[in-house]
Amino acid sequence: MMSLRKSKFLLTMMLFGYAFLYLPILTLIGYSFNQGPRVTLWTGFSTKWYASLFANERILEAVWLSLRIAFCAATIAVIVGVIAAFVLARFRRFRGRSFFNGIVTAPLVMPDVMSGLALLLMLVFLEQLIGWPQTRGGVTIALGHITVSIAYVLVIVRSRLLEMDYALEEAALDLGARPLGVFFRITLPLIFPSIGAGWLLAFTLSLDDVVLASFLSGPGATTLPMLVFSSIRFGISPEINALATIIVCLVATGVLISGYILYRQLRQASKA
Repeated sequence: MMSLRKSKFLLTMMLFGYAFLYLPILTLIGYSFNQGPRVTLWTGFSTKWYASLFANERILEAVWLSLRIAFCAATIAVIVGVIAAFVLARFRRFRGRSFFNGIVTAPLVMPDVMSGLALLLMLVFLEQLIGWPQTRGGVTIALGHITVSIAYVLVIVRSRLLEMDYALEEAALDLGARPLGVFFRITLPLIFPSIGAGWLLAFTLSLDDVVLASFLSGPGATTLPMLVFSSIRFGISPEINALATIIVCLVATGVLISGYILYRQLRQASKA
């Protein structure tokens, strides 16, 4: 009897949690098909806001800029983060290891406002010292996102490297393989899922950032989160709902595809 009550309580809490998370998203998707201009008053079904979205050059430019910054930031953060994670995981003892470990993981606990201000002051100092960057824009925003994203990639990849069995690498070295070949043929495929997870996390953090972009952006460099945040002052346009619906659908599709691929891999491994 007690276990039955406990299971009902857990089920109720689970349903409440899912409703708290996903009902606002479903509401947003529903109002993206609203005919009227007000996002909180339903007046009829219509898809005109999707057509209006693809005709809005300002939003499309912000989306394209955000995607370019997120892709570049995530890719460079993965390259640097994997190298740093490999050094920290493989070379356990070297001078300055604790200091290096603390420096690369500091952005994880540093408030975004402080990070943005520090990066802005650094860019101003570089401009006065060497004349670069002359203006702030997409490049400076990407540098800020890279600085923060490296820490997340490093933590994810390093944890996977520490859990790996070194016997595979040692066996390859004993058989005559070179260290670089061992890394690309054995180590890299084994840590590839963590690299993919780090890249996706860095891409999402960059695409969703407002604070750093506000400090590091300049005239003509408005990312999508900045555009959405600034539009709240004048009222949210239904075009934003349409854009958010498209993004949610793309993310959900990616999650379903990755889940299906993982399911197939686990099923094949269980059969083997």
